[in-house]
Amino acid sequence: MKLIVQIPVLNEAESIARVLSDIPRAIPGVESVEVLIIDDGCTDDTIAVALAHGADHVVRHTSRKGLAAAYQTGIDAALRLGADIIVNTDGDNQYPGREIPRLIAPILAGRADMVIGDRQIESNVHFSPLKKMLQAVGSSVVRWASGTNVPDTVSGFRALSREAALRTFVTSDFSYTVENLIQAGKRRLTIQTVPISTNPVRRASRLHTGNWNFIKRQASTIVRTYTAYEPLKTFTYIALPFLIAGFLFLGRALYVYLMRQLVDNFPQDNAQSLAVGSTALILGFIIFLIGLLADRIGGTRRLMEEVLYRVRAQEIADLAWRREVQTRLDRLEQHLAESQDVKAGERSEDEGLGVRG
Repeated sequence: MKLIVQIPVLNEAESIARVLSDIPRAIPGVESVEVLIIDDGCTDDTIAVALAHGADHVVRHTSRKGLAAAYQTGIDAALRLGADIIVNTDGDNQYPGREIPRLIAPILAGRADMVIGDRQIESNVHFSPLKKMLQAVGSSVVRWASGTNVPDTVSGFRALSREAALRTFVTSDFSYTVENLIQAGKRRLTIQTVPISTNPVRRASRLHTGNWNFIKRQASTIVRTYTAYEPLKTFTYIALPFLIAGFLFLGRALYVYLMRQLVDNFPQDNAQSLAVGSTALILGFIIFLIGLLADRIGGTRRLMEEVLYRVRAQEIADLAWRREVQTRLDRLEQHLAESQDVKAGERSEDEGLGVRG
């Protein structure tokens, strides 16, 4: 079992040393623990500090591409490095590295594909009352959209098995947390949560400019991701009010028509109800047909995701095979070199005995 801890960073020189020093390098059930740094356009000496404090690998973006892109870059790099489990944590030291063994335990036991660290928002002293309320409302919406029961849906402290990582494709340009969770829920991956403690964060967020900016952008991500995976449901929800209104108005128009046939000089007219009802009904059916079309497009997208998953899996399998072959060749070369050294020593001894004789 190989664990890779990936850390997306953007100018985290003040905290990255503490983050690295807190990551355990020996975990029961894990053969090796390595640290991967994803440089999202750092302009300070974050990378130099990270390398000085034990980082094993670094991948770099030539310019700032955002947290979501850095997360996907880390997943791809970790898979190519042969990771069996990938843990994502932040460079601001919010998530204690000592929680990693607990975080990966369900994956090691074969009980989960993804594990998310629950910061226990309601009792967390590092969150303001407003932030607690917003997190509670937002997490409830994401739970509904994803079909999961994760209490802290925007926690970035999460572990993925290789299978879950191979099926991770982040398309958002803002944050990976919500999109990744909705994807996992819709793909029926097994998700568990682990309560964790957190450290205070001493700097402002670089992901957003405030709570309302965060809400707006996360809401956009939720709508786009949910629509991508449930297009028929989404457009049915939109079409339903028009269809109901259309049937109600047309029902009134029919009622007025029948009453005018049965009652002389019936005072009501059905022209407006007929026009409004017909228009609403037509709009509702058009929106529903758009949903059917989007659902068929979604089927093609799911097929493409499966193809991409298999291509990535094959690529990772090929890389693993090459590493194994290279390791065996290195061992064989070492064995041959040792054999040659032994034979050379024996010849030297024989030559020495011949001279003395």
